[in-house]
Amino acid sequence: MWLFALFVAVPIIEIALFIQVGGLIGLWPTLLIVIVTAILGTALVRQQGALAMSQLRQSFSELNDPSEPLAHGAMILFSGALLLTPGFFTDAMGFLLLVPAFRMFVLKELRKRVKVQSFTMGQQNMRQTHDPYRGTPRDPHIIDGEWEEVDQNKPNQGPSGWTRH
Repeated sequence: MWLFALFVAVPIIEIALFIQVGGLIGLWPTLLIVIVTAILGTALVRQQGALAMSQLRQSFSELNDPSEPLAHGAMILFSGALLLTPGFFTDAMGFLLLVPAFRMFVLKELRKRVKVQSFTMGQQNMRQTHDPYRGTPRDPHIIDGEWEEVDQNKPNQGPSGWTRH
């Protein structure tokens, strides 16, 4: 129900703001503001997005929890969609999401409502590795392999391919 209310309220707010701002400064300056905010927003989204991507790569390379950089990236992506949507309210929300301090506030509020049960990354124990097929720890000194018994009495089929003849 709240999503339906949002889809109804946002266009009404945008129409009301267009009427008010257009009445104060006129049609062409109002349209110019909308176009300039879209261009400026796109440039800021690119800059913030590149920063979020570098933080995400760093968290992957350091084997840290990537949820925070992913959340920042998602909010930056959403802010880009808001900034490309014509309107003053959506532009204000989009620019607000580009401010890192505001994104941290939103993330903190989301963490209050969302609980992650478990998160593991990398090896649990350096002495044992994890067998991806069985999901159980195994000895790192054991090498798994397949073999086939060769009958020595069988005639040679030609060069094996491993040696030059």
